[in-house]
Amino acid sequence: MARVPASTSWISRQTASLSGAGRPSRSATRATYPLMKSISVGRPRSRPLDHRRLSLAVDRDELFLQGRHLRRREPVRRRRQIEELGGDRHRLESIELGGFTLGEVGVSAIDRHWLRGGFPRSFLARSTPDSFAWRQQFVQTLLERDLPLLGISIAPAALLRFWRMLAHYHGNVWNAAEPARSLGLSEPTIRRYLDLLTGLFLVRQLQPWHQNLAKRQVKAPKVYVRDTGLLHFLLGIRTDHDRDGHPKSGASWEGYAIEQLLGASDPDQAYFWATHSGAELDLLLLRGRRRIGIEVKLADAPRMTPSIRHAIADLALDRVVVIYPGETEYQLDRKVSVVPLSAAIEKGPRLLA
Repeated sequence: MARVPASTSWISRQTASLSGAGRPSRSATRATYPLMKSISVGRPRSRPLDHRRLSLAVDRDELFLQGRHLRRREPVRRRRQIEELGGDRHRLESIELGGFTLGEVGVSAIDRHWLRGGFPRSFLARSTPDSFAWRQQFVQTLLERDLPLLGISIAPAALLRFWRMLAHYHGNVWNAAEPARSLGLSEPTIRRYLDLLTGLFLVRQLQPWHQNLAKRQVKAPKVYVRDTGLLHFLLGIRTDHDRDGHPKSGASWEGYAIEQLLGASDPDQAYFWATHSGAELDLLLLRGRRRIGIEVKLADAPRMTPSIRHAIADLALDRVVVIYPGETEYQLDRKVSVVPLSAAIEKGPRLLA
C-alpha cells in the first residue's frame, strides 16, 4: 500500500491506498463495486454521525456476495434497522455513495476526471487504454453476471444496445418512441429499461420544472449517463482528442458539470426548464426560497443569451450562474455571472447563497 503523509486529507489517503498494489482499503467509502449504492445508516441520538468511521461493506467481494439476495432482503433489512433504533424510522439516514468527485480528486485533474469518470479503478488506471479496458470489462460484468445475480432477467445484448442508444440521447429530452421503434420493443419495455438503469445509479432522469405560464413548457425528463467515463465508453471515445472532436462533446461537458454541481452544492431540489419555443435552463436549483439558475457552456467566453433573459423573467430567478471550463470569473449582468467549474466546486453550498 502506498505511504501517505499523515497531514493529508482522509480521501487523499484512501485514493493512495486504491492506487497502490493489492486490494483496496476496506475503510474507503468509495466502493469499487460497479454499482453506486445507497446505504442506510442509523444515527444514534447520543453521538453525531462520523462518515469516516462508518463500518460499511464497500469491498467489491463483500458486496458481490451480498448482492445475491439484495433485492429480496432489502425490506427485511430496513425493518430490522428500524427495530434496532427503537422503531423510529426518522432516525435512518440514507447516504448515496458514488465515485470520486472533482472536489475529492482536485481541480487540477479535471480533464482526466471528465474523460475517465469517477470509478476508482478507472480514474486511477496507469494509462488511458487501461482505464478504457476497465470500463469495458465493467459493463460486460455488470450485464452478464451482476444483474442476473440481482434477479434481473434481461438479455445482456438487448440492454447493451439500449444503453448505447441512450448515450446518444445524453443531455436530451427523453422520448421513448424512437428507441422503441429502433430496437423493435414496446414503449413500456423501453421505459422499464430506463428506470432500471436509473435505479442502479447509472442514469439520471432530470425532471422538468413547470409552472403556470402563458407558454408551452416541456414536461418530459432529460436523461444523462451519470458517469462520463461510462458515457465515453458507450460512445467509443477513448482519448481527450476523441472527446474534443466528438459531436456529443458539449453534452458530455454539460452532464459532467451538472453531476459535479449537484454533489457539491447540495440543493433541496433540482430541475431543468424548457419551453417549446426554444427557451431553456440547464439546471434550476432550489434552496429554501431561493431559485438559482445554472447554464453550462463549453465555450471560452460565454455571453448573455435570450434564454437566460427569459428564464430570469419567467421563473423569477435570484441569479444565474454560467458554468464554463475557463479560469476567470466575471459578470455578464447584475444577476448573471460566469464562473469556472473548478471555482463553483470550491464554493460548494455557497454557490446557492
